[in-house]
Amino acid sequence: MNSGVLKKHIFSFGVTVIFMILPPSHILQAENLSKRVSSDRWLFRHLNLSLVTGEQLALQGASGVGKSTLLNLLAGLEEPDSGRILYYAQDLALMSEPDRLALRRTAFGFVFQAFHLMPHLNALQNVMVPCLLAGMPVNQAAEQASHLLDLLGLSQSFEAFPSTLSGGEQQRVSLARALVHKPTLVLADEPTGNLDPKTATQALDLLCNTCRSQNAALLMVTHSADAAARLDRTFVLTG
Repeated sequence: MNSGVLKKHIFSFGVTVIFMILPPSHILQAENLSKRVSSDRWLFRHLNLSLVTGEQLALQGASGVGKSTLLNLLAGLEEPDSGRILYYAQDLALMSEPDRLALRRTAFGFVFQAFHLMPHLNALQNVMVPCLLAGMPVNQAAEQASHLLDLLGLSQSFEAFPSTLSGGEQQRVSLARALVHKPTLVLADEPTGNLDPKTATQALDLLCNTCRSQNAALLMVTHSADAAARLDRTFVLTG
């Protein structure tokens, strides 16, 4: 447990009050994280990164330095070669696979570059999936999914299957799916990369504003300097 900082304030009438200012709560920490892609090539070594509850962090760097891999590691989808990842001080490597799966289903939201939409489900059903996995009633899940799709300009595409949607439409469905179950941590890999400037602005507004309203932490990979500037700070990953 992180210790607080004791502060002493003496009021003008002679009463001394000692109180404690607690440090911000870290929702996610990567400690000395290393990942190799071959026996003689490392993506990164001894990487340290932390994210405070409610904070929004942009992750930038040149192509091939491991940004998407880092997101997968932080989500527990891949394992590092060394180092550890903590979610609210819990080491993901020490959790059972069922517990990690439950964590990803309930606490994490993902926006993947490849979308990973289920081809046999329509747009509305794809967005409903995280809610249903968390045990939410079907009617409530449909209501929350419909609301987000409306905000993203997809009110006419509820029944459309992924194969009939454009890349930009699929990306917006993926974004809605990442937010619908109100996660505490959102990991987004180029969430506006396939969108035109106007739609990208709308999607980024929804992503940032929703995370702030829910006090969810956001870690977003982006090549856009404008998008990065919207967030609280930027972490640059170098090769």
